[in-house]
Amino acid sequence: MNSNTINASMLKEAFLTAAKTLEAKKEIINELNVFPVPDGDTGTNMTLTIMSAAKEVAALQEFGMKELSKAIASGSLRGARGNSGVILSQLLRGFTKIIQDKDEITIEIVADSFERAVETAYKAVMKPKEGTILTVARVGAETARELVGTTDSMEEFFGKIIDKMQEALDYTPELLPVLKEAGVVDSGGAGLLEVVRGAFASFNGNPIPFEAEVPAEEGQGKVAKGAASDSISTADIKFGYCTEFIIKLEKEFPKGEELNFKAFLESIGDSVVLVADDGLCKVHVHTNDPGAAFSRAIKYGQLTNMKIDNMREEHNERVISGANEIGKSEKIEKAAAPEPVKAAPKAQEPRKKDGFVAVSIGAGLNEILLGLGVDQIIEGGQTMNPSTDDVMNAIEKVNADNIYVLPNNGNIILAAQQAKMLTTDKNVIVIPTKTVPQGITALINYMYDNSPEENEAAMTESLKTVKTGQLTYAVRDTSIDGFDIKQNDIMGLDDKTIKAVGNNIEDVAFELASQMIDDSSELVTLYYGDTMTQDQADALASRIGEKYPAVEVEVHEGDQPIYYYIISVE
Repeated sequence: MNSNTINASMLKEAFLTAAKTLEAKKEIINELNVFPVPDGDTGTNMTLTIMSAAKEVAALQEFGMKELSKAIASGSLRGARGNSGVILSQLLRGFTKIIQDKDEITIEIVADSFERAVETAYKAVMKPKEGTILTVARVGAETARELVGTTDSMEEFFGKIIDKMQEALDYTPELLPVLKEAGVVDSGGAGLLEVVRGAFASFNGNPIPFEAEVPAEEGQGKVAKGAASDSISTADIKFGYCTEFIIKLEKEFPKGEELNFKAFLESIGDSVVLVADDGLCKVHVHTNDPGAAFSRAIKYGQLTNMKIDNMREEHNERVISGANEIGKSEKIEKAAAPEPVKAAPKAQEPRKKDGFVAVSIGAGLNEILLGLGVDQIIEGGQTMNPSTDDVMNAIEKVNADNIYVLPNNGNIILAAQQAKMLTTDKNVIVIPTKTVPQGITALINYMYDNSPEENEAAMTESLKTVKTGQLTYAVRDTSIDGFDIKQNDIMGLDDKTIKAVGNNIEDVAFELASQMIDDSSELVTLYYGDTMTQDQADALASRIGEKYPAVEVEVHEGDQPIYYYIISVE
């Protein structure tokens, strides 16, 4: 590097090169997935996340550091996919918080930015785990801080940071035994290292040309409109007014003041959501005194987008006539595929108390979820994690006060939570469902007359009552969970580990189900995939029923790709 400072033009070129570098290595990063399943997608998720920001950055013509920072932060935030993508977006968001008001970036500013990036990312994860992308990022930030004052050379500075991040990545198997057993390093950390390497290459005079148009992945972000089934009742609501507004902050919240404001809102109501970012503070609260919320908020700046809804008004119309009411004890019946429904203009749609968004893939699973009252289905999941923006778009299409979001995949929960933070006109409740069977169970435990808080607690608690197993094939040789697995072997996985391996689909499925069933089990449900037939699924169900006569076995067409069977045990 000829310069010891970085200006906005240099940073733009470096960011675009970083994005292209990650894109070039995404398949290698995908292959670092611990489990050798065909949906290892860390590289894909991180690439789609950074490419969402890169498209906004590439479109900038006249810009300074502030405009560049906003494009990086907002683009990555809305485009974030999967846990690794969300964490990457938070790292970028934290980094840009420091540089946005600078004309040029020095070594000390880089160190400050790295520290803020790591702080922001750790806060975004409920239970941060070492041996992951977070560890690699933290070591990079610590190294940057240690180097301040020891060198004036950006080349030496970044070179040493990359060396230390590589050491941290190589050490991740010592921190996470599952990585060591699988013989891989952390995939998210590997992706982050490629981002930093790409930026460094650009600074050293090796930028990669960037094409602004990135082809959309097939199936990503598609939303299916479905039927909603609501009972007609008056909810027993403690706080009657759903109050929402945005504060145009006159200055950033002083330290601790954001927490004080949130505590005040909680003292006058519930369902509080408060997000302060980029000079704006978005507020949502259920209260009996909206005026008190406005009076307190106006001390911090101008108010805009103010909205008050009376939640005690009765909802006397059904969205879809003839929708089946679903009770806790009812069994799931596969619904006929609904005719395509053209969304009515928003102003003409009756506002509902509650609405539902679910992630799913496979026509059969979609039909089941629609039959249980889901309003919007985001097609994605195992083979394509939807982005934060996809979830927000689905939420926007549901005209209801409270929106329950069912991610139905552990790798989508963070994106759903990020969508919740960015949604200001509705109360979004994310139920942390990791599988479609968990989503189905949560829907069955929803009760119309309950408050959002009561439903959130009941639906979340119900997830403990269902076990999920999945049957797929191995994409590579590996040794894990006590199994020596060869490429194309059939694998049966439960919620946490690999439980069965073999060469025959039915035998491995039967073994997986047998390990999931115990003395308390009452119902086994088989959802067969798009390569299986009804007859094959019925034969497997009969075999399970013969061995476990006290357990009821049901069969449904799931039509899901990748997984021959999804097995639910309750």
